[in-house]
Amino acid sequence: MGFDWHRWHAAYGDPAHPLLARRACVSAIVRDTMDAAPAGPIRCLSLCAGTAEDLAGAAAGHPRGADLTGVAVELDRELAEQATGHLATTAPGMRVVCGDAARPSNWFDGTPVDLLLLVGIFGNISDEDVRATVAAVPSLAAAGAIVIWSRHRREPDLTPTIRQSFTAAGCIEAGFESPGPGEWSVGWSRVGTTTGPTGQTGPTGPPAEPLFTFIR
Repeated sequence: MGFDWHRWHAAYGDPAHPLLARRACVSAIVRDTMDAAPAGPIRCLSLCAGTAEDLAGAAAGHPRGADLTGVAVELDRELAEQATGHLATTAPGMRVVCGDAARPSNWFDGTPVDLLLLVGIFGNISDEDVRATVAAVPSLAAAGAIVIWSRHRREPDLTPTIRQSFTAAGCIEAGFESPGPGEWSVGWSRVGTTTGPTGQTGPTGPPAEPLFTFIR
């Protein structure tokens, strides 16, 4: 049997669960990104979006919520339906794709983006896939975009390596937040200038599929 993601998401109903603090952290970064964004659409891609409450919570009541436009990708149909409901009134420019986020063919036509969410992914894939996904970030985002990621800090704590990988990919770390060792963490970086073989900025073609594989 596969991992019970419905049960995992049910933990958000516990006001003392650390996942709520992680989600609040992500929402705060999204709000800050919207505050700082220039006028016009804010292109967004959220992979493995779950119920998309991190985005919806950030957009709710925010004057730029309607400027969020792009794709939230979630494989589980029930969770994708919940995401659609959460975003419908808070960020109506976002659409939800019920499909495998590891397959760029499901969402690559929505890139390059100004805001990329890789939340809830790095703790569920191999270290090699983490490195490959980080390396692909410049092909998905516009120069200056914000990319947000999360990872637990249980031993062995991979977060220092992940942060180094973002730097190696040409990103500039903007922040890192965690309650401490063994707990959750959220990092965010600004994507540097991305240049393809012909000198153009932004993505030059989709990454190979699958971009990553969940191991639970």
